Order: sequence, then structure tokens, then C-alpha cells
Amino acid sequence: MNPDFSYVGFLGFDVFGTVVDWRSGVARAADPFLRKHHLAVDPLDFADEWRALYQPAMQKVRSGERPWVKLDVLNRGNLETVLSRHDADFGAITDAELVDLNKAWERLDPWPDSVEGLTRLKRRFAIGPLSNGHIAGMLNLARFGGLPWDVITGAEVTKSYKPMPQTYLKSADAVGLPPEHVCMMAAHNEDLAAARAAGLRTVFIRRPHEHGPNQTTDLEAKQDWDVVANSLIEAADALGCN
Repeated sequence: MNPDFSYVGFLGFDVFGTVVDWRSGVARAADPFLRKHHLAVDPLDFADEWRALYQPAMQKVRSGERPWVKLDVLNRGNLETVLSRHDADFGAITDAELVDLNKAWERLDPWPDSVEGLTRLKRRFAIGPLSNGHIAGMLNLARFGGLPWDVITGAEVTKSYKPMPQTYLKSADAVGLPPEHVCMMAAHNEDLAAARAAGLRTVFIRRPHEHGPNQTTDLEAKQDWDVVANSLIEAADALGCN
């Protein structure tokens, strides 16, 4: 039996991993850079190392250790950290190259089901990122991949990073809805648990290859989320979006 979503007015999406394939896209962008600068690291491993610094960097903001900054600022610092680990010659790397590589996060391919699934979901619900990404990055990513958002919510709107409750609550307020009329769509159990604690509805989208073939996290739903689906198309089916 499908859940009753008749009073839900907005679907907020985790983007990196749930809607787009960050690992392949970052590796694709990194490959020519790594070869040019003679850095002996596999592009996919480089993407994994860069992504691994994502949560620790945001935690410094969440904890108050550093003031809130947009995700592209955190990503840029993390990029330089990873390059330093591999003994990159920063004297030979231009700032323009670093800016361009940092924008790899704005040039990521959607998963094969994403655009169709979002398009169908949009027929019944308003949709948009409820992401830790910044507004410009989400806008550029949408234009790159053809993602049909209605609005962008999340970190920059709320000046906070998930899973802090205000990221969900202030995003709901930004679209003019109480939290129980908003649904969080994500491939990450921790994200959904925080959203549920804030009063949102929850949909888990399985993305078992987000971290590559040896992924060990978020392979299955860890709670009884309102919907569990193997794709955004399957989620659209479950929510009656034909």
C-alpha cells in the first residue's frame, strides 16, 4: 500500500549521491589535472579522498569551530589538503586550475533514473534540493544535468549544514510549509533520521554504488522510512506520480 502523501507539498532532495553520481564526475574532472601535474593517484581514489573530507569540514562549522561558509569554500580547502598529501607542486598549479577543478562538483552526471524520476515527481509536488550544496553550485549542477527543480533550499538558505535540525526546519519555512508537509528524499540513513527527528516525512532511495563497487554504507534502509525505493522512478510510482 502506498503511503498517504496528500498533504505533502514539497519534496526536498539530498543531491550528492542521491540525485547525481559525484564519484565518477569528480574522477573525470580530476584525471587530466592529475596527469598534467604528474600526480600518481587513481582519479577514483582521488575523488574518494576528497569526498572523505566533506563531513569533517562541515563538522567544524556545525560545532562552531569556524564560521559558516559555503560548501565551495570547504571543498576548495579540502582539495588543497588532498593535493598536499600527494606532494603536489603548488608553484606549478595555477589558481585558475584549482577553481576549475573545484567546480567538478557542479558538473556531475545525474543517475540514469534521476531526470525522469524528478520530472514525474514534479507533476504532483514542488521539488528542490535540501542539500548541503550552495545555491550557485546547485543552480549550475541543475543546468548541467537537466534537473527540473522548482526552488533551491538547504545549507545556504539556512546557514547551517545537515544533519542540524535547522537545515530541515528553516528549509521547510522557506517554502512556506510546516515540517510535516515536507518530505526528505535521500540515499543516506543519517540524513533521513535527522529529517524525521525534525518532523519531515522520509523516502530512502537506494544508491548502492555511490561510493563505488565496494560500498559498505547505506546499502539498506535502517528504519521504517515512509517509502523505500531502488530509484527515483520507483519512488515516483510509490507516490502516485505517473
